[in-house]
Amino acid sequence: MRLHEYQAKQVFAEAGIPTPESQLATTVDEAVEAAETIGYPVAIKAQVHVGGRGKAGGIEIAADEAAARSAAEAILGMDLKGYLVDRVLVEAAVDFTDELYVGVTMDRGEGQPVAMVSSRGGVNIEEVAAEHPEAIAREYIDPAFGLHPYQARKAVYEAGVDDAVALDLAGILSTLYDLWASNDASDAEINPVMITADDEIIATDAVLNIDDDALFRHPELAEMEEEAAEDDLEAKANEYGFDYVRLDGNVGIIGNGAGLVMTTLDLVDYYDGQPANFLDIGGGAKAERVRNALDMVFSDENVDAVVFNIFGGITRGDEVARGINEALEGFDELPKPVVVRLAGTNAEEGMEILNTELVQVEATLEAAVKRAVDLAEGVTA
Repeated sequence: MRLHEYQAKQVFAEAGIPTPESQLATTVDEAVEAAETIGYPVAIKAQVHVGGRGKAGGIEIAADEAAARSAAEAILGMDLKGYLVDRVLVEAAVDFTDELYVGVTMDRGEGQPVAMVSSRGGVNIEEVAAEHPEAIAREYIDPAFGLHPYQARKAVYEAGVDDAVALDLAGILSTLYDLWASNDASDAEINPVMITADDEIIATDAVLNIDDDALFRHPELAEMEEEAAEDDLEAKANEYGFDYVRLDGNVGIIGNGAGLVMTTLDLVDYYDGQPANFLDIGGGAKAERVRNALDMVFSDENVDAVVFNIFGGITRGDEVARGINEALEGFDELPKPVVVRLAGTNAEEGMEILNTELVQVEATLEAAVKRAVDLAEGVTA
């Protein structure tokens, strides 16, 4: 479960991490009233689960009432990377001199939690990791003992953080790890931590993602789940019982098995495409489940093409093919091009059943993914 920024900040503030004064608003008048109460200047921030909100127009700084009203009118109701903005966080703007990054996650390659600090805050940390890995200091943590204070200080100093705020930032990192561990989180991060001219540190963003399977241990967080649900697609995924994650790309992906779907995502990226989602329909999927999966992916306005990757074990290729046909034959005009790769149990029978007037069929996964990427980019040859 991904908490919204305002929810994560509530958890962080209760743990003692400094955050700006803020109020949630769902209407323009509420946003203006909140800004008047907090005092100008304020930041008005769309509450959706996407990165790059500022560049996409989802964050505005308002210096007065007119600017606050204009910003709220522009952001509320906007389509931000495929997500409808129905609430904004109005918070005191911070006059900062520097931006830092702190985070805690699980490094599955190392099999350990890792605490991270970077002096390059305020930008996409994945880009920093890819282009300047040396700019991120890492400390691996033995969960039996937790993050030792000396480890937090070491990470902060190795990141080149100024001495004036280093100890305070180390304290925030320690608290962040405690929150990560005690809440069964998968990710906890602040990007950016802003540094003021008076050497105060303030968390101006907040990320806290919780393991769904551990929510029964955290009833106070479970109460936030409905409010944190992002949109109709996530609600529909819960209704259908799918493992689904919405992403920022335009290539829809459906597969039967988490590993198979992850492989497909990797291949989409390899062929310079952008995955739109992770959608695992599970083993033994019947025709109705396949129809539901296609309904979900077609409902995502960002999707320009769909790749369907099925390897038959429990799942039978003829059942999948029947589901694809039934789903697509209900459309007067196909909403998105669909590329299918079938292999495994009853794959040959499935290939004979598939209506090739509605789908494009490829014999290998690589060919299917490349075709879908080309279609999403408008390449039809």
